Order: sequence, then C-alpha cells, then structure tokens
Amino acid sequence: MPHIPRTDIDSFPLSLGGNTFGWTSDRDESFAVLDAFVAAGGNVIDSADLYSVWAEGHSGGESERVLGEWMESRGNRADVVIATKVGALRSRPGLSAENVEIALAESLERLRTDHVDLYYFHYDDEDVAIADQVRTAHALVESGRVRHLALSNHSPERTREFLEVATAEGLTLPVALQPQYNLVNRNAFEQGYAPLAREYDLAVFPYFALASGFLTGKYRSESDLAGKARESMASGYVTTEGLAVVDVVVRVAEARGVAPATVALAWLLAKGVTAPIASARTPEQLPALLAAVDLDLDDDEVAALDAASAPFA
Repeated sequence: MPHIPRTDIDSFPLSLGGNTFGWTSDRDESFAVLDAFVAAGGNVIDSADLYSVWAEGHSGGESERVLGEWMESRGNRADVVIATKVGALRSRPGLSAENVEIALAESLERLRTDHVDLYYFHYDDEDVAIADQVRTAHALVESGRVRHLALSNHSPERTREFLEVATAEGLTLPVALQPQYNLVNRNAFEQGYAPLAREYDLAVFPYFALASGFLTGKYRSESDLAGKARESMASGYVTTEGLAVVDVVVRVAEARGVAPATVALAWLLAKGVTAPIASARTPEQLPALLAAVDLDLDDDEVAALDAASAPFA
C-alpha cells in the first residue's frame, strides 16, 4: 500500500469519501458501505465538519457523527485512518487558533475519538497569516489530538508559503494535500500542486475524483442530471469537451470489461496520486471503485485518456 511520507500510515490506494454519510446514505446504508470498504482492505476514510451542511435541515457534522457511531459500534478505531477538516463550517469558519481549537473539540466529540489521523485545513483563511496557521497546526499536533496535518484548497502560492515557513521554523510540516483532480479538472493540480507534492514529498488524496459522478458515464446530457442530488455539481461538465472525455473512458472500460468509474480512478493512480477519494451511497456502488486498485492501465490507454482530457490540462 502507498505510504504517507513522515508518518507510520500505509494507505489503501482508494480513500472512502464520507460526504454521503447522513445525507444520501442513511445510518444503516452508511454502516454497510463502511463495513464493505474495510472488508475489502480499505482503511482511509475522509470526512469534514462541513458535511453535509448543504442538505436541507442539516447544520454540518452529520458525516462525522455517523462515522463516530460506526467506529464505536465496531470497536475498530485503531484499524482505520480518519481524516477530517476544519475551516468551512458556517458556525466555525476560518483558521484562527481559537476557532480551530473549538472546531477540533467538536469534531472529536462527534467522531467519538480522542484524535484525528489526518486533519485538513479545509480552505485557506486569508485573514490569518500563514505563519499563524503554521503555529496553530504545530500546536494541534503537539497536543496529540491531531497526528498529522494536511492542506486542502490553499492556493499553490499560499501552500508553498506554508511549507517554507514550517520548514524554516522547524515546525510541523503537512504530510498530504487534498486537491481537486480528475480527467476534466487537471490544470490546477498538474501545474500548481503536483510540483509542490514532489518537492516536499507530500501524499496526494484528490477529491472530486469522479467529477461529482460525471466520469461514471451515467450523465451524457443535462436531462440525465435532472433531479439528481449531484445535479448542481456535475452539470458544468456536460460540454462537448467533457463528453468527449467520457466517451474515451467508456471505450476503455468496455475494452477492459470494467465500469467507467474504475477507469477514471485508475487513471489517477497511473498519475501517481496516493489514493483518490470516492464515495458510495450503497455497498453495491463500491466494487466499481475498488476495482481501480487492481486495474493497471497500459501506456496506450493512459495516452488516449491524456489526449481526450488535454483541453482540461
């Protein structure tokens, strides 16, 4: 399994997204998905205090709460790697030291644990100097409540500043990045974040790995999205260029006898990421995701996918 640098964590090559827990997956469905993921060898589960504030009647923390109940019921906290995030929840916005302290305490309570394995600063807070963010992160790790720090959605420039300040002051370095990266969203990662990941030896856990479901091949027109929970997130990909990418994904998938989602995730693994993040509403959706771990795309397949997605690079 891929190793997360500067940690004792080996990550299964697929990370399970927790955004569906308590949202499109109820408690029992969430437990079933989690059980199936772990039974298949999975260990990294990604959540956030924000999940799923966007759903009607939700206030955030729903995913963490379900995840905490599941770990407690299974008695398996030591066997899983829990990632969660801070900074984007409306009731706990930003990265001031005071806010992060409160938000972490609330996340730990919902997760029913005394520590988080990977704690992401979810979004940058430009009202807080990077040097202050670095010191806040270091204090969290020193406290033992956070094992390792990670970043998501800082700009490449601010990410570099974070890494440079932490290095210069001998403070805690992030061990991972969580950028948006997929076949129809390549440029920001490949031009901005990938060089940083290589230079500073950072693990990479891409989110929206399937472009909000678009790369599963289910959505071939706007009408296919009507009424779906992910409609607003995936609709922007339904363009001539986006559909051309899906056509190649589907063609490779049919030739290999696998699902399109498997190919889209396998392409990310071929690009050297640690573990793409993908979510499943039900256990029946998991096999197509898990199959990516064992699918080695050949050079011609990768080249075809690269060429189709070149407009997004």
